[in-house]
Amino acid sequence: MQPNPLLEMNGPPPFHAIRAEHVEPAIDALLAENRAAIDQLLVGDRQPSWDNLVVPLEALDDRLQRIWSPVSHLNAVMNSEPLRAAYNACLPKLSAYSTELGQNEALYHLMQTLAVGDEYEQLDTAQRKFLDNTLRDFRLAGVALQAAQKERFKAIVEQLSSLTARFEENVLDATNGWCKAIGDEAQLSGLPATAKAVARQAAQREQQEGWLLTLDFPSYYAVMTYADDRALRHEFYRAYSTRASEQGPDAGRWDNGPLMEQMLALRHERAQLLGFASHADYSLATKMAETPRQVLGFLRDLAARSLLLAKEELEEIHRFAREHHGEEAPEAWDISYYAEKLRRRKYAISEEELKPYFPADRVVAGMFEVVRRLFGLDIRAAADVPTWHDEVRFYDIHDRFGELRGRFYLDLYARPHKRGGAWMDECIRRRRLPDGSVQTPVAYLTCNFTPPVGGEPSLLSHDEVQTLFHEFGHGLHHMLTRVEVAGVAGISGVPWDAVELPSQFLENWCWQREALDLFARHHQSGAPLPAALFDKMWAARNFQAGMQMVRQLEFALFDFHLYLDYDPARGPHVQQVLDQVRAEVAVVHPPEYNRFQHSFSHIFSGGYAAGYYSYKWAEVLASDAFARFEEEGIFNRAIGLAFLEAILEQGGARDPMELFVEFRGRKPTIDALLRHSGITA
Repeated sequence: MQPNPLLEMNGPPPFHAIRAEHVEPAIDALLAENRAAIDQLLVGDRQPSWDNLVVPLEALDDRLQRIWSPVSHLNAVMNSEPLRAAYNACLPKLSAYSTELGQNEALYHLMQTLAVGDEYEQLDTAQRKFLDNTLRDFRLAGVALQAAQKERFKAIVEQLSSLTARFEENVLDATNGWCKAIGDEAQLSGLPATAKAVARQAAQREQQEGWLLTLDFPSYYAVMTYADDRALRHEFYRAYSTRASEQGPDAGRWDNGPLMEQMLALRHERAQLLGFASHADYSLATKMAETPRQVLGFLRDLAARSLLLAKEELEEIHRFAREHHGEEAPEAWDISYYAEKLRRRKYAISEEELKPYFPADRVVAGMFEVVRRLFGLDIRAAADVPTWHDEVRFYDIHDRFGELRGRFYLDLYARPHKRGGAWMDECIRRRRLPDGSVQTPVAYLTCNFTPPVGGEPSLLSHDEVQTLFHEFGHGLHHMLTRVEVAGVAGISGVPWDAVELPSQFLENWCWQREALDLFARHHQSGAPLPAALFDKMWAARNFQAGMQMVRQLEFALFDFHLYLDYDPARGPHVQQVLDQVRAEVAVVHPPEYNRFQHSFSHIFSGGYAAGYYSYKWAEVLASDAFARFEEEGIFNRAIGLAFLEAILEQGGARDPMELFVEFRGRKPTIDALLRHSGITA
């Protein structure tokens, strides 16, 4: 029998050797080993200590995470039917194991004993925080439930695990399942040359003539923003906004409607089993925000400050479309198109004009230089590390003292069978090993930018530059931690409404002239971004800031009300909740067939259920933190090191508000967010 590469891993995962047939046997073997090891930990009547209880449990968890992580990641970036089947076969097994562990009363009592024993006072801050979190998580896993309730809880968690995976698969399949072949180039009028080149390459890949437009976001965005053919925009809007639903060109084929209803019911039932009124209340048990009222008050305060501006911005688009293009009644599929034309008229600038100054490789190198100046980091490509695709790069991060602090994979470009969007995920966590050494953290950084075409480099929009910086901010949070307890190292253990602080914080350097001069250079001439173009870019920074704000508030309020107001007797009423929120805060009202919610992966298959508000919550922290750099110097190394030490290195070992105050000298205020967004008080 051939050895299983998943069970023999040391160091970075051997992606080149992982096959679908390796997955389930490896997980079965590892879960059996873990269960046997846990049984051994519970034998006898010994006094629990950190070394004889927590350390061995952490080692078991780490090995499982290190084996499952590359499998889960491959399923997202190189999806195939065999891998998907293996992945889905393992989900209920992993879910059952996790619930068993969380409901293990003997283990819980040992942790309780450790938490009240003499040794607790000898533990360091990270160890105590981990122990406190662990006891909380035991309760949230149903350890105190009666036997029948425990079984029901376990069944709910297993069902949710499968449903969330199916939801994401449906979105991926619906996105990949629709495309538009174009034979007449005139139909592509208005599209940038780069978008047409990508469409031509897509057609050639499928051995077709002409151009092939898809629902991958770079292709969809180009059509909605630049295509002069209104019927083409409408066709794309309908296909994209009805993905994975009972509407649109593939109506019912990958319908997420029933899955959403099941997930809402199951999450509500789980919350009630644990004594919470709703899943929203359950969600807040691990977040900075304390009550649903506080969350809703925060969101509605932002809405009150933004709605009038958003209405004025939309009216300006309508007036522009009417007066300059004869369009009396712009629809949802017209807004981005006319907004881009309005931006050009007002500021004489477009995203396409900026793209030549943001070749992807130069942006990546410039981003590395930004964090070198801020935090003293040296980032270099590492050779001979296996990856899952030829386009993927692997890097090492050393600090200003030469110490290896982290490693990461960078996967920038969209391709078939790759999940849409951008994200950072953990590959390996930092922790102290039994031999005294420290395990180096490793991250995955994933985007979906337009790939290089015909020998030309990939040229990023400024929005995509911000996306890259955002995900790298998450990565730095994971990799630069000094915490040596895996459960509170990096992003682990950080409340979800604080985890976006480093990512949104780093985006700010995409707007600073001093930072842009490090990488914003024309891909052909090497000329820096002209001052006149930068001035226009800065002037247009808050173009439609009100509309962007209320759009995010629409998502956040919909998410929170969906879970907070769920009533089993009434059912989910997903569309009705969304319609009510739109009536309150939206300015663009989509057509009846729009099924945005059916592909809202953040709240159905991601970690943001009753937590989407976290983006705005953390943006308050990020804006206020950046304001200190505005006051004391954009590349002030002392302030950069203060942020590194107070925020990035502390992980989840301390309360995020305490860490923020340590860095800023006071609690956050909303003023900087409003100022950066162009919204006056």
